[in-house]
Amino acid sequence: MPDPDKIPVFVLTGFLGSGKTTLLNRFLADGVKTAVVINEFGEIPVDQDLLANQNLPLTVLSGGCLCCKVKGALAPTLKNLWMTWEQAASKPFARMIIEASGIASPEPILDTLLRERWLAGRYHLQNVITTLAIPSAAAQLDSFAEARAQVAWADTLLLTHADVSNADQQTALATRLQVLAPATPRLTAEDFHALSLLTKAGPSLRRLPPAGPLPVHNFRSISLHLEQILPWQHLQTLLQQLLNRHPQDLLRIKGVIYLAEQTEPMVIQAAGTRLYPPTPLTARTSDDRRSRLIFIVNGEPTALATDLNKAFVPLLSRNAIKLH
Repeated sequence: MPDPDKIPVFVLTGFLGSGKTTLLNRFLADGVKTAVVINEFGEIPVDQDLLANQNLPLTVLSGGCLCCKVKGALAPTLKNLWMTWEQAASKPFARMIIEASGIASPEPILDTLLRERWLAGRYHLQNVITTLAIPSAAAQLDSFAEARAQVAWADTLLLTHADVSNADQQTALATRLQVLAPATPRLTAEDFHALSLLTKAGPSLRRLPPAGPLPVHNFRSISLHLEQILPWQHLQTLLQQLLNRHPQDLLRIKGVIYLAEQTEPMVIQAAGTRLYPPTPLTARTSDDRRSRLIFIVNGEPTALATDLNKAFVPLLSRNAIKLH
């Protein structure tokens, strides 16, 4: 059973575009005070803008994933949050949720929570939840060691995007999971209750991740700022052309954009070759009306960067494209 004297920690993992932030918003809707740590691979953080609840202790670790560049920042972040919690007369949070980058293996996060004695005495790792987008998950599991590690370390698997999947994709994923994680409970986004995952206790005994470095991944990101406000049809055409030209290496597009037809900021997302319709965000006083897009690429991004320059240079602010 979870130790009542320790702060429960939930770790959300899942490959790019599988619905982690959507799940996080569902968790935060229950009103429980929650500290959130978001890890973003792109240099320009976007995911914190996608949270419906902005009135919470929020830390963003960007510019790399927790399995490599920013791993060393996680332990100090958790220590600082604990010190804030301990010194506050009115406790600012009762639990913590860590949302890992979509290309991060969860092993360094678990290693930090379980092996760091100071942290292990104050935080309790309660549940590792991994999201898998049914239409693309089987192919991702075949192609990326990070996706397989996310499944292997999960306490619960949450299957998403069932409404845009077909029977063949569902069968392919079920077959793959039967090999990788036959005993791990599986839920679909349609049949789970957020409360059940947040009150469910994880295993009483956990295996520790192996010591030593993880394999070096080949992911890169391109960050882009747009000064000019475009109609959606124009931007949609540009982005869909990029997805069609780079079906193998362009894994993810996400961002906050401003459109000529809308007064509020909009969320834009794409995974694989599928570009989703933009959805509105609540306008905030900090909005600067500059669109921000992140492109995550598998391999050397030279060809994509060239196409981005051709498509967007007339619309960009100076030095607005950044490789990471």
